[in-house]
Amino acid sequence: MSNSITNNKNSNLDESKYSMDTHIIYGKAVTNKWDYAHHVTAPISSSTTFRLDSVERGAQGFMQFANTEGEGDKSPIFIYDRLGEPNKDMLEENLAYVEKGEMAVSFSTGMGAISAALGVLAKSGDEIIAHHTLYGCTFSLLTNWYPRYNIKVNQVDLTNVKNLNDAVTEKTRVIYFETPANPNLEIVDLKAVVTAVGELNKNRKPEEKIYTVVDNTFATPFCQRPIEYGIDFVIHSLTKGIGGFGTDMGGVVIGPKKFRDLILLFRKDFGAVLNTKSAWAILTYGLPTLGLRQRHQIASAMKIAEYLDAHPKIAYVNYPGLQSFKFHEIAKKQMLDFNGKFAPGSLIFFGLKGNAASENKENGKKFMDFVADHSYTMTLAVSLGHTRTLIEHPASMTHSAIPAEKLFDHGIDPGGVRLAIGLENPDDILTDLEEALRII
Repeated sequence: MSNSITNNKNSNLDESKYSMDTHIIYGKAVTNKWDYAHHVTAPISSSTTFRLDSVERGAQGFMQFANTEGEGDKSPIFIYDRLGEPNKDMLEENLAYVEKGEMAVSFSTGMGAISAALGVLAKSGDEIIAHHTLYGCTFSLLTNWYPRYNIKVNQVDLTNVKNLNDAVTEKTRVIYFETPANPNLEIVDLKAVVTAVGELNKNRKPEEKIYTVVDNTFATPFCQRPIEYGIDFVIHSLTKGIGGFGTDMGGVVIGPKKFRDLILLFRKDFGAVLNTKSAWAILTYGLPTLGLRQRHQIASAMKIAEYLDAHPKIAYVNYPGLQSFKFHEIAKKQMLDFNGKFAPGSLIFFGLKGNAASENKENGKKFMDFVADHSYTMTLAVSLGHTRTLIEHPASMTHSAIPAEKLFDHGIDPGGVRLAIGLENPDDILTDLEEALRII
């Protein structure tokens, strides 16, 4: 993609005959100042609409859009923000590179990205197999909306790959999961799923192929890159760890280049386009600081998880870095940073002790209400990957779409607490945790 954009208006225009009211809109007829080849940081492209030199150039631009084969190495002809613009294009290139994918298409939210990936892979009459633990909005999409489109969704425990093989039918087109899963941090073995799907695809026609789609939001590309293990598509909520500062929403689909055109068309027609200024912020601040932030957050999360694991009032702690965690060994194999070191992430899920499930849930609520009123380093709020440590009650908040009586069926403890570690001094977080646990 070209990083030099010039204004090619007719230099023979007599500007003096136009009023100042018009001049303040158009400025100089010719300028060479929109050239950012030597900028250290890319400027924000704030225009939703791009001027075309001729009808022919406009026609070329529309022919070029969502036409990978004809695109080659040509500089893009920008027409309208919903089709593409410089900041989004540069962000997409960088996201594809960091996840080792062939292409990336950005969206206004993570749910926009999920909807697009599944929207191009599954049609009416097809089936999707999904892990039994999913983000609440994803669960809502699959259970409230997809039945209207005659797309069947079968949720099973994919931590046991046998369940995948048992659930597959001739209509299955997608295997979808998060790993680590939101909120309980269950980990699905990427290689095992890829191997199983590879065997299933051996006897299938190309149009009946099963594709694997992984939401990698919890891990971020710093901790895990599923495409390296053979996964077809990776999805991120850019709002979280990649964005990093809780200021801009976004999502991305990363995968095979042959699907880029279809996903671009989906974005154009359904309209979940990433805001230009958000693309610039994620490109400028979020992605470049990902490694720096994650290293600190992981070190803090490990220290806090060990503290909670040893605390007499804590029933369990789910954190990939703990040897006591059920999925620790799988995490050690696939959650690796850019240098191959174990990177267990910055999310912790834990439960407080109680004599019954109702008491367990009540203790969790009491604990979090105290944190909301008294803690300096923990904020009761949804989201994650923030500079601040965020704590929430999934059963009441992010996963409220799941009926209370079905939470256990989806691997979620109704009293569980999700803790997303930020950039604070971990000792300060421990001080606030200790104070909050005293009231239980």
